[in-house]
Amino acid sequence: MITLWHNPRCSKSRAALKLLEDAGHQIDVRRYLEDAPDQAELRALIGMLGLQPIDMMRVKEPEFTAMGLSASDDANTLIAAMAARPKLIERPIAIAGGAAVIGRPPERVLDVASA
Repeated sequence: MITLWHNPRCSKSRAALKLLEDAGHQIDVRRYLEDAPDQAELRALIGMLGLQPIDMMRVKEPEFTAMGLSASDDANTLIAAMAARPKLIERPIAIAGGAAVIGRPPERVLDVASA
């Protein structure tokens, strides 16, 4: 089973979902804007991704600047911001078997599917 953090309004997210469906994978679609992750989930996901919090954020979103955030903010601040405003989370994210990838480009979701 692959969990896909998905925003149906995002073309990259839709493309990733289609790639997984076309490959015949079972997918649990999580609309993370409606079912927002808490800080503990985000910390776990960051660990699976092997990234820093800033690396999974949409820094060009107007909310990033509006919240007074910067790339030099500490991890706790950035994680709290993503929990409060899930729109700041990069998408899509595919999770399976304790591994995760950001689907940029969308084909990367197939990496976690084959792991």
